[in-house]
Amino acid sequence: MDGTPSDAGGEARGGSTRIRWLRSNPARTLALALALAGVAAVAAARVRLDRATTRRVDALLSAAHAPTDEVRRGDYADLPAPVRRYFDATVTEGRSHVRTARLEQRGEFRLGGSSGSWKPMRATQHYAVDPPGFVWDATIAMAPLVPARVVDAYERGEGSLRALVYSTVPVAEADPGPALDEGELLRYLAEAVWFPTALLPAAGVEWTTVDDRSARATLDDRATTASVVFHFDGDGLVDRVTVDERYRRETDDYAPWTGRFGRYRWVDGMRVPTEASVEWVTADGPFPYWRAQITAVEYEP
Repeated sequence: MDGTPSDAGGEARGGSTRIRWLRSNPARTLALALALAGVAAVAAARVRLDRATTRRVDALLSAAHAPTDEVRRGDYADLPAPVRRYFDATVTEGRSHVRTARLEQRGEFRLGGSSGSWKPMRATQHYAVDPPGFVWDATIAMAPLVPARVVDAYERGEGSLRALVYSTVPVAEADPGPALDEGELLRYLAEAVWFPTALLPAAGVEWTTVDDRSARATLDDRATTASVVFHFDGDGLVDRVTVDERYRRETDDYAPWTGRFGRYRWVDGMRVPTEASVEWVTADGPFPYWRAQITAVEYEP
């Protein structure tokens, strides 16, 4: 190419080639460099969090014991009548007991108090039955272009919860301890309607009668005990679960808690809900804070 560059801001010509050299703006250049560095840092943090979450899921699933039996009606013949009707309505006889399950969820999460707004949410949740556990990996759109990553889990008898904006800035973290462990095991037990063989006595669940449309399920895991009342509709399906007292981190106190389920469909030999919501029952009335559709369900086996 003929010619040499002129001073900054000038032009160089060579044949048909024309180059314009721009004067640099130090402040703009620094801002751009910082922005690019920030984007790179967020991307790197997301990769690290993805890998850490994948390791947790892998550990959860690899520790799950493989069931050897198939479901038979005799397995629950001695349970309370509404529970027997539930298993008749939801589990195909001869189906293997579920070892692990995976759910995809799309819905909304409510932030703040009763006046808080609903934010779009998507999540993947993995469960193991023996020993019981789960990892819930959710992304909540706090604001446009401001995602919060929430990982809620119960593993090896211990609960954990952490939320990070841009996968880097912590905005919530639950204190470890018995209250958190119990709350997470309560969640696992209530959500076992998505893999109902985990509610059979073979999975360690004990059932006691409440009335002709409800029964209490109790599960012990290590040092923690969870007890949930399951309420059944006229078709024998669970339409609601209730807990008398569950620890609520936001208020550092215990409160009644309710989960609701609907739109059941058959998936791989089991009838499971595809819509759900949960709420705290406060002195001011119900406070719903999560609602979602289940867009995919997978089991092993």
